[in-house]
Amino acid sequence: MPETFPFSFAELPLRPAEFAPRLGSTVVIAPHPDDESLGCGGLLALLCQAQVPVTAILVTDGTMSHPNSQKYPPAARRQLRETEFEAALLALGLTTAPHYMGLPDGNVPVAGAAGFEAAVEQLRMHIRQLSPTTILVPWRRDPHPDHRATSQLVRAALAQLPAPPRLLEYVVWAWERAAPLDLPQPGEVVGWRLDITSVLSQKQQAIAAHRSQLTNLIDDDPTGFQLSPGMLAHFAQPFEVYLEFKSEGNSVSL
Repeated sequence: MPETFPFSFAELPLRPAEFAPRLGSTVVIAPHPDDESLGCGGLLALLCQAQVPVTAILVTDGTMSHPNSQKYPPAARRQLRETEFEAALLALGLTTAPHYMGLPDGNVPVAGAAGFEAAVEQLRMHIRQLSPTTILVPWRRDPHPDHRATSQLVRAALAQLPAPPRLLEYVVWAWERAAPLDLPQPGEVVGWRLDITSVLSQKQQAIAAHRSQLTNLIDDDPTGFQLSPGMLAHFAQPFEVYLEFKSEGNSVSL
């Protein structure tokens, strides 16, 4: 099915849940705690259900969601968000301990910036250690600077591997904040939806584990972030969207 333009995520072809295990051992790379649950929690649950090895890598420390909180200073915010991250992963069925990169929330280095090469090397070491068949990372033009920077880090790390894993990109903020040029362009990607009906309740449990992003748990920062009901509605759908650049190949057929 050719992509339409303007690009419509909801019109992409639907692959069955049984497709998920074909991706093989998988590493999910999340810029912030909650991206893993929002963008690809259903796929992670299906992989775990099929006993396919899954490991998570968290890129940032997550502390900028409530930067002015006195009740939760930076170290406490980081601990809270990592605890929520681990609870969400457990809800999805992941039992392997996650890896933490600890980069500054809101300031993940981009190509050419200080710290970029060191972060690429750190990520490459994790990937070499885990040796996955597939890597999940946010869509490269997802409209959040940390998501875009994370994509750059991942692609730079994979470019230096002799046999890089398959790269699938998931959608978070592009659901409602994408400008036209942020979306996939005609002929750019192979896009598809994955049916996650059977594990949707698990995905919702994982999202709910991120209480600091959903409630007034941190109640002393009026500028603090919360996921809106409208945003959350995108992730209550019985499918998830995955994009794969045609030039990067390694496509697995139905």
